[in-house]
Amino acid sequence: MKKKVLCTALAVATSSLAVTVTPVASAAEFGLEEIVVTARKREEDMQDVGLSVSAMSGTEIDRTFARDIKDLAFISPNLIIDDTSQGPGGNAAMYIRGIGVADVEKNFEPAVGVTIDGLFIGANSGALLRSIDLASVEVLRGPQGTLFGRNTIGGTININRTRPTGELGGKVRAGYGNYDHYWLDGVLNFGITEDLAVKLSAAKNDQQDGYFENVNNGNDDGMVDYESYGINLLWNATETLEFEYTYQNEETVQDTPPLVNMAQPDTVFCSAFGLCAKSLTTPSSGDRYKVTTLKFEPTTASLSPAPTGVVLSPVADLIPNDDDATFDAETHIFETRWDISDSLTLNYIYGSFETEETVVTNFTSEAPMLFGTDRPAEYEQQSHELRFTYDAGGALNFVAGAYFWESEYDIRLRSWITFNPDFPDTVVDIPQNTHQETDSTALFFEADYEFNDTWTLTLGGRYTEDEKLSEQRGNLSTAPDDPKEKWDEFTPKVGVRYRIDDDAMIYATYARGYRSGGFNGRVDSQPSARIPYDPETVDNYELGFKSEWADGTIRLNGAIFYMDYKDKQEEIGLPSEGATGQRISVFNAADATMQGLELEVQAVLSENLSLRANLGYLDSEYDEFTFFDGFATVDNSGLEFRRAPDFTGSVDATYEWDIGEGNAWVRGSYRFLGEHFIEQTNRPELENDDQHIVDLSANYSINGLTFSVFGRNLTEEDGWAHGLNVSGLWAYASARAPRTFGAEVTYSFGAD
Repeated sequence: MKKKVLCTALAVATSSLAVTVTPVASAAEFGLEEIVVTARKREEDMQDVGLSVSAMSGTEIDRTFARDIKDLAFISPNLIIDDTSQGPGGNAAMYIRGIGVADVEKNFEPAVGVTIDGLFIGANSGALLRSIDLASVEVLRGPQGTLFGRNTIGGTININRTRPTGELGGKVRAGYGNYDHYWLDGVLNFGITEDLAVKLSAAKNDQQDGYFENVNNGNDDGMVDYESYGINLLWNATETLEFEYTYQNEETVQDTPPLVNMAQPDTVFCSAFGLCAKSLTTPSSGDRYKVTTLKFEPTTASLSPAPTGVVLSPVADLIPNDDDATFDAETHIFETRWDISDSLTLNYIYGSFETEETVVTNFTSEAPMLFGTDRPAEYEQQSHELRFTYDAGGALNFVAGAYFWESEYDIRLRSWITFNPDFPDTVVDIPQNTHQETDSTALFFEADYEFNDTWTLTLGGRYTEDEKLSEQRGNLSTAPDDPKEKWDEFTPKVGVRYRIDDDAMIYATYARGYRSGGFNGRVDSQPSARIPYDPETVDNYELGFKSEWADGTIRLNGAIFYMDYKDKQEEIGLPSEGATGQRISVFNAADATMQGLELEVQAVLSENLSLRANLGYLDSEYDEFTFFDGFATVDNSGLEFRRAPDFTGSVDATYEWDIGEGNAWVRGSYRFLGEHFIEQTNRPELENDDQHIVDLSANYSINGLTFSVFGRNLTEEDGWAHGLNVSGLWAYASARAPRTFGAEVTYSFGAD
């Protein structure tokens, strides 16, 4: 018992709770279910894994009424997921323990990985995956460089969809909510033969009225219409060999994501043009859910073929642009699973992910148009993973394999500015085409060795080689000598676990994460196009515990961590002598340290009442953050990390009871986000105060039918989801979703 008390005193948690509980008649009989996770690319009991991992089952996901994974961020401490509203289709800003990226450009590699059915999504656009047909979500906190590879220095969100059952069955869900929002989706399982199973899925999610009122034209802004369909085939070729193929097509049509103008008196657009926010907390429109956006484009926008240099046209010739933004994605995943023997398994996964997007934006958020863009872009990636898993039930088990990745990104950017003093009353149309290619190869392994029933040693490592090519055309040409660069990195992992008894374990882990280097995608000169930025690394030292109490009715997990961040890549906005007057470039400008603790508890308090809660504390600070702005060395070492509140936490409770032939439940949740900046220069107009987010639902299920009513963000917290100060010219922001509510009916039939 003293050892258990010592573990508890460590006060730190990291394995989220999110499991389905099955209440029964007496306290001696009900308890928490085992949580099986694939955080180490093999199935393991979460309580046996020596790392910080949170998990949520498909049933629990459905009960949250989440529309995409940002609505599931409450399952983990020290996790923030937002939509930056800088592009269509959901542009993710994911931060774990203060580490993340919030930029629309795909030359910025992610810092938090997102994996769906074993496929790593290599871009922030499209990473806010929809919560349709999900079997589980896992949040792995801290660097995952050994098994998940590059660009996971903050952690990984590992998502699995349901697999075909081979038996006739399925689920249909329909609902309607405020803002004229309706949705309809379904899954159908059936078998063609004894060995060939099929799963079909389709979804329609249409929010016809946006959250925002456009005070200039009286319209609602923020419409989003999402459609998808997919097929999943599972063939058991033999008793030891199976093949699985998944295809999904997604199409999104939406308004250009609404932004509000937060320009302050010290910015050019406010002081020179009078486009000023009303205060540090109130945009120029007078309300965070009111926008003044009027989109314009110059007549030169339709020139064909596209110009290769700057084109001028009169401001008087600007014409309205009413085009919707679009985002299309197509995913293919093919997996082979072969049990070579009772102890050795081979997995091969091929995946491809392609996106195509269009969006026209007036970034100043109001007329007159001072800065607008047209951003058609395409992205495609392909990956191959060959993995061997060995477990003979003895002292040694391991996962080892090889990984190959290639991706391409193209954007035909047009920037339109009307504030260049050299061209008064003129629209300066600036074309810039960017093409970037990435090739990456890796070898990896992670092995456990059990010395005895209590001590287990973990050793792992991954060697990665990256190569990148960058081509810039249009306003700036780097031809014929387009820059190319290579990097390589070894990311080790060492861990030890001590099993105190059947109900308690402590662990210590060291792991390194690696985020690839690259080239800037928005440039204004030959040097900014040609000079690469280098990789960044994070060394994570972690001490944690996992425990169960009271006959398995209480689960308490925790961890303390210290992270050493080297060569941190910072996206820095700088004034420029180029045509746009500004640029955002990446520099290895900072070193930093982060330390904190995480605590999670899950409990079945009675046969009717279950509770989950978590608490995260984070202390992050720059050790050094300096760069040259073209005139002098700037020292930002005293700034706070963005999206890194000192405290995060949540409480989630469900009360369930029988009514006649059916059962009912109510669920309530509360999430807390401490005050934090959403922009790296700590502009006060882009700071969030403490956020208190409350969700509530009531549900009744009978004979396969479930009826639900729900409300999200009932306290109507209006914090910023994203914001940016653009090189001292102006600042813009986007608000979190307001209060929403709705009703939903689900019908499940046949085999699960």
